[in-house]
Amino acid sequence: MTGRSEHPVITPSWRCRTCGIAWPCSAAKLRLLGEYRGDRPALLARLASLQEEAARDLTALNPSNPPANLTDRFVDWARAR
Repeated sequence: MTGRSEHPVITPSWRCRTCGIAWPCSAAKLRLLGEYRGDRPALLARLASLQEEAARDLTALNPSNPPANLTDRFVDWARAR
C-alpha cells in the first residue's frame, strides 16, 4: 500500500519519518482510519498494542523520565464519537 510508506514510524523514538512529529501524525491517523474502515474495534486493539510498544521503547530511551500517559496520542483520537 503506497500510503503505508508515506508516514511510517521510526522506532524507538516513535516519530514520523516524513513529518518528524510524534507518531501517529495526522497523515498516519488518516491512513489507519482508512485501513481499518468498518472495523473500529480492530483499529483500537492495534493502537493499544502500538501504545504498549511505544511506552516500552520511550521508557528505555529515557528511564529517568518515562512518557506520560500515551492514551491520547495512540488510542483516544480513534474512539467512535
